[in-house]
Amino acid sequence: MASARRLLIPLLLLNTVSVADQPNIILINIDDLGYGDVGPFGSTENKTPHLDRMAKEGRLLKSHYAAPVCSPSRASLMTGCYPKRALPIAHVLFPSSAVGLNPQEVTVAELLQSVGYKTACIGKWHLGDQPEFLPTRQGFEYYYGLPYSNDMGPIEDGAKSNPGQPLPKPRNRKAQPTQEDGIRGNNQPPLPLLEFEKVIERVKAAEQTTITQRYAQTAVDFIQLNANETFFLYLPHTAVHFPLYPGRRFRGKSGNGLFSDWVQEVDWAVGEVLTAVRSLKLEQKTLVIFTSDNGGSIRHGANNAPLRGGKGSTLEGGIRVPTIAWWPGKISPGTSTNAITSTMDILPTFAALAGAKLPTDRTLDGMNIWPVIVGDGPGPRNEFFYFRSMNLQAVRKGPWKLHLAKNELFNLRSDIGEANNVAADNADIVATLKAMAAVMDKDLGRQGIGPNCRPVGRVNNPQPLIHSDGTVRPGFTP
Repeated sequence: MASARRLLIPLLLLNTVSVADQPNIILINIDDLGYGDVGPFGSTENKTPHLDRMAKEGRLLKSHYAAPVCSPSRASLMTGCYPKRALPIAHVLFPSSAVGLNPQEVTVAELLQSVGYKTACIGKWHLGDQPEFLPTRQGFEYYYGLPYSNDMGPIEDGAKSNPGQPLPKPRNRKAQPTQEDGIRGNNQPPLPLLEFEKVIERVKAAEQTTITQRYAQTAVDFIQLNANETFFLYLPHTAVHFPLYPGRRFRGKSGNGLFSDWVQEVDWAVGEVLTAVRSLKLEQKTLVIFTSDNGGSIRHGANNAPLRGGKGSTLEGGIRVPTIAWWPGKISPGTSTNAITSTMDILPTFAALAGAKLPTDRTLDGMNIWPVIVGDGPGPRNEFFYFRSMNLQAVRKGPWKLHLAKNELFNLRSDIGEANNVAADNADIVATLKAMAAVMDKDLGRQGIGPNCRPVGRVNNPQPLIHSDGTVRPGFTP
């Protein structure tokens, strides 16, 4: 459903890769999965045989950065930019938000669509739930999933508690004013499942238990339908975000609680996708990336070891995520890299593989990391800036990371857990990293909206997709 306007953005339609050489691309993005939650990254509690095999046949990206929370991370992935450049918001987006990813942004889906790819988004979007912000307006021909997190619904529908637990009592019974970024707390409307731009279901507790399985089956259907085409499948799972709703066949199977049960269902879902690719004999022309949108939520059961911290922070455990690249015949099996890579590198890397021209009318922060993925070089990125919301909180160059607020310096090569502050012994390095922060202040700003932050998308009079009385917003009925 890309508009004509989109095809006029100066990208554009020069394809430098032949159609025969364009790979299929599958990007699996898990929600709140911790660095140490899967076998390839050290988990001994969670059994992940499909991811273990994927790692044995592929390459681990061990220093891959996302963002501390959901919406900024997904904006970075879609646009090839630091989150603050493309979606400068205070936290995340909520239901009925007046703001979202600007339709003027050029997404990775639009780039791939411009060179002939079939495109689908199956899963959690979280870049705006109003029509103007939906995946079908951002380069995806097909969409099936939840427009935001699975905890953004009413208490009575099970959106605020794990299965088997009593429903929580509302802390604040007074109606809260709707903010620009949407409806928060206990006043949130029912959770909608969308197909294209239609609400096909109100998602309650029973439906949450089936969501991972349905995403997996829909993904397999898309792969089978497009086996003779070149396709881009973006598969952002709702799992393993709180509330924890593993499917009934997985509940209790791990022996380690609901979180581990759901991790193991995620592994099964990855296996379904890879099995479909293999059965159709597409593995020699398909790149699969597995990653997480941010660090794991420790209070809900995630494990970020050996990293310190978790979701919501700019400690390594909040922003460094487990990532695997798989493409038999292209990527050396059983290998890993500590090169600095990032979610924002997805767009330029996929564009290079597909032969799509990058936009020339805007700043991109991402880089083509294909040489890192195939092991042909050290990689183009030696620096990284850690933003939390609108604030620049830390800076990295090579192995050195400086937390700006407390002037704490860590050598991540020898101290991945950020345990030993060595600032006192490395004044020159501290000065270098502070100088980098000063340069960034003139670009995106250390706090607040910086000079080169692009505007968010904005609509008037945003409305829930399902109203509190259960009626569906006009235009969204199948």
